[in-house]
Amino acid sequence: MLRKVVVIDDESPARKLLKEYLAEYADLVVVGEAANGVDALRLIADHEPEIIFLDVQMPGLSGLEVLARLDTLPLVIFSTAYDQYALEAFELHAVDYLLKPYSRARFARAIERIAGRTASEQPNVARLAQHLRDETTRYPDRIMVPRANKYVALPVSNILCIQAEGDYSTIVTGEQQFLSQYSLKETEARLDPEIFLRIHRSTIINRYAIREIFREGHGYDIVLTNGELLRASRSYAPVVKRILF
Repeated sequence: MLRKVVVIDDESPARKLLKEYLAEYADLVVVGEAANGVDALRLIADHEPEIIFLDVQMPGLSGLEVLARLDTLPLVIFSTAYDQYALEAFELHAVDYLLKPYSRARFARAIERIAGRTASEQPNVARLAQHLRDETTRYPDRIMVPRANKYVALPVSNILCIQAEGDYSTIVTGEQQFLSQYSLKETEARLDPEIFLRIHRSTIINRYAIREIFREGHGYDIVLTNGELLRASRSYAPVVKRILF
């Protein structure tokens, strides 16, 4: 029986090597590859693979953060160049954990470990995923944001709004702006949805930074405490209605 595989690694040579090794197994079919966690989630949702090869450290969402966002877990084989990730603490060797660089023989042993197994037979990974989901529900009071060549602590309560900036996002406070490495969607997932409201496909606001709201056609105009006027689009009007009394 054919089993679908997704390869997830931010390094192109690593993905190429995995596909080369996987080509030797007729029952394993690579249905997609991703260089970051966001694309990985999309691929997994689209293809529902039985197996994923998952890098631990990636830009945007890490491999562990990808796991935390999956409702249904495939079989997981981790790979990383950094042995300081003590995944053994979660007994993840029950699936497998490839330390780069690994040989063809070591890869073959990983394949042997998943032969005939199903995702339900990896309870340790399931426990890790649940642990990570529990952790991510505790939203931070402070975040680290970039300034020049360093990162500084920013109280989340100081954020007025967050706006899309291509693949990145701009975090706006009363006095400063910070360009985040995360997209608006990724940033939204990291903040408390009861406080930070998406009012437009390119804008998130802090509900406690609202000074006034004006009804405008099928949408709303929102004035923040710094005087900035932002438009809540028609499709996000229900979000604004939720906070009206």
